[in-house]
Amino acid sequence: MKTSGRLDGLLFVLFFVIGVVVCIWYLVGHDPGFLPLASEHGGFIDSLFMATLIITGIVFILTHLLLVYFAFRYKGSGNGDKAFWYPDNKKLEIIWTVIPAVIIISLIVVGQVGWGKIFHTEPPDDAFVVEIVGEQFVWNIRYPGEDGEFGRTIPELISRANPIGLDPTDPASEDDIMLLNELRIPLDYPVLLKIRSKDVIHSVFLPNFRVKMDAVPGMTTTFSFTPTMEGEFDLVCAELCGLGHYRMRGYVVVQPMDELEEWLIEQREME
Repeated sequence: MKTSGRLDGLLFVLFFVIGVVVCIWYLVGHDPGFLPLASEHGGFIDSLFMATLIITGIVFILTHLLLVYFAFRYKGSGNGDKAFWYPDNKKLEIIWTVIPAVIIISLIVVGQVGWGKIFHTEPPDDAFVVEIVGEQFVWNIRYPGEDGEFGRTIPELISRANPIGLDPTDPASEDDIMLLNELRIPLDYPVLLKIRSKDVIHSVFLPNFRVKMDAVPGMTTTFSFTPTMEGEFDLVCAELCGLGHYRMRGYVVVQPMDELEEWLIEQREME
């Protein structure tokens, strides 16, 4: 029985050590799996995520190494001896309380400061503005016309032909451009998203741009960012919004401003 117990213990240590080595090798030698970064502010978010992963990973490894060490260092002899026990150690308790608290508070403060810069910084007056209206289970994308103003919307006017309830009597609504599941934004230019919902809570998620913001019925939320990579990317809903949530998906096209302006002119001519 004693030999079997020792063998089990050695196998456990071996399994644990191999697991730690494999995890470290994978994290150091491989891409962490982030989607390609396509926005200015996304670098901060990725850095904070990696810092949190590294810190928690080190703590995980150290605590389990200590667990294995203590299990073998203070194992019983099998002769009925009792383990040494004491009720408390104030010095030790202060250490293991203060150090994690300092680390966690530091991460929270850095995150809050960074989030404040991302979310609470006012976009420039000439930002490229797009409205996104979520509904089960599509994204309605609206661009202002040549006047630069969005037309008025009235919920009572919502219909299959008028999905967001545009008021035809408002002159500003005559040149608005409506698209379905297609968001086009300019490269290296500040973008302001105005986000609404016409039914339940949705969540605009642009993973490559590290953008996620809820679409809430009855209010308008906003998110501003600057795209830094040309191409086509995903637009998905990150909120469980009903049985068709899985198919609430669109795409984002990032292109130079001159190409985007030409495309907008073509869309106006087609209206």
